[in-house]
Amino acid sequence: MKKPHKLKKGDKVAIVSLSRGLLGMPFCKHELDLGLERLKEFGLEPVLMPNALKDLDYLEAHPEARAEDLKQAFMDDSIQGIICAIGGNDTFRILPYLMEDEEFIQAVEDHPKLFTGFSDTTIDHLALYRLGLRTFYGPCFLVDLAELDQEMLPYTKHYFEKYFLEEPKFEISSSDVWYRDRVSYGVEEVGKPRPVMKEVHGYEVLQGHGTVSGKLYGGCIESIYEAMVGESFSEEPAIIEKYHILPTEEEWKEMILFLETSDEKPTPEKLKTILMTFKEKNILSSVRGIIVGKPIDEMYYEEYKKVYQEVFADLSTPILYNVNFGHAVPRCILPYGAVSQVDYDQKTITIEEAIFD
Repeated sequence: MKKPHKLKKGDKVAIVSLSRGLLGMPFCKHELDLGLERLKEFGLEPVLMPNALKDLDYLEAHPEARAEDLKQAFMDDSIQGIICAIGGNDTFRILPYLMEDEEFIQAVEDHPKLFTGFSDTTIDHLALYRLGLRTFYGPCFLVDLAELDQEMLPYTKHYFEKYFLEEPKFEISSSDVWYRDRVSYGVEEVGKPRPVMKEVHGYEVLQGHGTVSGKLYGGCIESIYEAMVGESFSEEPAIIEKYHILPTEEEWKEMILFLETSDEKPTPEKLKTILMTFKEKNILSSVRGIIVGKPIDEMYYEEYKKVYQEVFADLSTPILYNVNFGHAVPRCILPYGAVSQVDYDQKTITIEEAIFD
């Protein structure tokens, strides 16, 4: 697997809108300005790709424009990192414009770059993984760099700063606090802190014991489910299958699967339906271990636990619950394909290899 280089001061980083076109909407202007300023405070030079600020309607109608931005970001030798603006729900529509483009595929091979984001960006991660590139399920532009408080949330900033470090290994620790979602993201919220709550659970082991090692892989559970069944977009599974985006059964056996629920806060019944689909495809019995993200706002916290315990009752796959990644705030970084160790007795997660070249 190709590893990107770490970021350093002076590097250019591209901002791309690969799903929803929120970043260019007038009501997000204060967030755009704040995010750009934060990147500059890190010593980075932000580059807004040509279509990154197009509006919601344009980008929904033109997946080829979104794809072109990603292609050009990889082809531009002066750009060292790529940060997704936000998620959405139809980034799979850019795949035909990329996965059949030899120039793009060669650019990913020749110019591996840091790529970060979460939510619907899951599908972009899985496509780049298929092309052999390590990417990072982690902070994105609008909700992390453009955090409306006076600075980035400390836990999120700590892990974002790892994009600048060369470390042989590091630990993903539980945050001491978590934050409720804001009621509004309007300009009136600039400088105001999020509602903060003390973390009282920490990591929880739902089943299993001992230590498991494997390659990290996963993302937003609804995004992966949609890739399989096409509940929202009937054409999606055919596109996913055509480009062999999802792992084979043998490949699943090498992996520690990380899963988290979106800001749509699926009901426990919906989560069970999704997990049963994974189970029927022999994914849950094949992977070496499961890491489950903290539910946003701790909605359905106990109910989700019960769902996992019910679905896995006849499986031996170990499960670590309430990890700070994905939609719940704050969030860490999870490097795709990185050899990692989960200790289900000590409740620790360790990235066991250098994440950069």
